[in-house]
Amino acid sequence: MRKFFLAAILTFFSLPALAAGGGDVVLKHKDWSFNGIFGTFDKASMQRGFQAYREVCAGCHSLNYIAFRNLADLGYNEAEIKAIAAEYEVMDGPNDEGEMFMRAAIPADYFPAPYPNENAARAGNNGAYPPDLSLITKARAHGPDYLYSLLTSYKDAPAGKDVPDGMYYNAAYSGNMIAMPQPLYGDDVEYADGAETSVSAVSADIVNFLMWTAEPSLESRKRIGVATLFFLIVFTGLSYGAMRFIWADVKKKAA
Repeated sequence: MRKFFLAAILTFFSLPALAAGGGDVVLKHKDWSFNGIFGTFDKASMQRGFQAYREVCAGCHSLNYIAFRNLADLGYNEAEIKAIAAEYEVMDGPNDEGEMFMRAAIPADYFPAPYPNENAARAGNNGAYPPDLSLITKARAHGPDYLYSLLTSYKDAPAGKDVPDGMYYNAAYSGNMIAMPQPLYGDDVEYADGAETSVSAVSADIVNFLMWTAEPSLESRKRIGVATLFFLIVFTGLSYGAMRFIWADVKKKAA
């Protein structure tokens, strides 16, 4: 029974990642910097991913759970964060006349959504509702690989495969039909650091950024976990040594 259980576990973890929602779609796998117990975020890639999100994704997808001040985790200083926030407008109020008004955003504000409500979002996207991206890498099975595969797997449908109006063929999406048009074609953004802007490179940057939005405390959580594990190992060793020392006298007296 134990051998069977071990074999089942090994088989499960050796299987290719499957797309969220089921099906037999095999996802592309990347060795992400944040994987593993000692994994960390790639801040340069996260900043590029943030730029790509703003220029490519933000027109349809919200980032409801991220405030401008959180961008400090990406390496932006206070002045840069204020400048980024000032590029957006948020609703505030009511004023003295009891009316709501628009004002420039400040670091304490959250990123404003591209649509005022779900109905407006669906009306602007042929009935499809673009999901909020704040937690997308945690909301999907094999989130980072799923999102990376989704962004890099748009292609022409195979011969004999009909694609309904308003749908697009995506080899990484369960059922292969997706309502989101292809967002990246290569050279969609221009990075200040001269980094590669191919579809795969920009997709990886977006995934790095959205992994941070989904779990901004990942690095601190891992540091605490490693420190706790180290403490437990040391404490276990000391406890074992103390036990041997105490019982050594007992054994001598018994002898």
